[in-house]
Amino acid sequence: MDIAWLEDFIKLAEEGNFSRAAQARNLSQPAFSRRIKVLEEWVDATLIDRDTHRIALTPAGAAFRDVAEDLVRRLALGRDEARAVSAAQTTTLRFASTHALSVTFFPDWLRGFEDESELGPISLIADHMVACERIMLEGSADMLLCHHHPSAQHKLDEGGFRSVPLGEDQLIPVCVPDSDGAPLFPLPAKNGELLPYLEFDERSGMGRILAASQVIERGGAKLRGVFRSHLASVLLRMARDGKGIAWAPLSLCALELASGRLVKAGAVGSCRSRSGCFVPGSGAERPSRPSGSAFRRRNRLRVGRADPVPRGVPTRRPLHQLIGNRHWPGRRRCL
Repeated sequence: MDIAWLEDFIKLAEEGNFSRAAQARNLSQPAFSRRIKVLEEWVDATLIDRDTHRIALTPAGAAFRDVAEDLVRRLALGRDEARAVSAAQTTTLRFASTHALSVTFFPDWLRGFEDESELGPISLIADHMVACERIMLEGSADMLLCHHHPSAQHKLDEGGFRSVPLGEDQLIPVCVPDSDGAPLFPLPAKNGELLPYLEFDERSGMGRILAASQVIERGGAKLRGVFRSHLASVLLRMARDGKGIAWAPLSLCALELASGRLVKAGAVGSCRSRSGCFVPGSGAERPSRPSGSAFRRRNRLRVGRADPVPRGVPTRRPLHQLIGNRHWPGRRRCL
C-alpha cells in the first residue's frame, strides 16, 4: 500500500477523467491507470465505473473515497505534528537532575545564565539516581546534575561520560532537638542503643554515597531502620517530625539547622560529596545525541557559582572548555 495511490484515487474522483487526473499528478495516463488498478486490487473491489462516458465512482469507490481523504488528511497532520515535536526536541536543552539538586541548585544555577542570549528552550526531568542514569544512557537528556563521591560507583562509568564539578556539599546526620536543644537521638548511641534510622533506599544516589564512604560504620553508629525513601526531602520531613535520624545534604537542610528545627545528630557520620554534572564524552555510547543547536547551546553554558565552590574550579567558564581541556585520569573520575 502506497499513500500515492490514495492521492491518485482522490484526484481521479475530483477530475472525473483519467487524462486530466494523470496530468495533475505528473504521470503518463498508462502509468496512472496502472496505479489505480493496483489500488483496486489491494482493496479487492472495483472503485471506478469505467463503462460511463464520464468516469464515476462505484458505490464501493464512493465509500472508499471518504476513507482515503480522511486517511491522507490525518497522515499529513500526523507528519506535521511529528516534525514539530522533532524540531522542539532538537532545539531543547534537556537536563536530568536528582530531586535534591533540582530544588537546591538548578534554579539558582540557571538564573546565572540569564545574561546569555538565545539559550532557547530548556527542559528538566527530576528523578532518583537510577532513573537519571537510565535517562542519560538512553540519550533522553544532554546533561545530568547529581551528587557523587569518589568511592560510589554508577552506570555512567562504563558509558563514556565525563564529569564537571560544580561545587561541594556535605551529607550530615540530623534530627530534632530535645527540650535543651541537644539532639534527641545523639550519635554515637549510648550503651549500644539502636537509634531510629530514616534511610535512603537503593534508588538514591546519596544512599550510594553513604554506603560507599562507610561513614556510618566507621562512626560506630548503631541504627535500626524505621523508614526508607529515595527522596531526601521526605526523609528530612520525617526527621523534622521526630521519627529518627536522617542523613541529608547540607544544601537541603541548612535553613532547618539555622532555625533550630533540626540539629546535627553528632560529630560522627558526616560525608563530603561533590555536586556537578555528567555530559557525554567522545566515547559515550548513546542511541541519540544532542542536536547541533542544543549541543552548541549546551557548550555555551558557563559553570555558575555553587556554594561552596571547590578550590581550583573556575566560575563562569564555558562548559565545553571544562570538558575538553581537562584530562580526567580514567573514566572512574566522575562526580
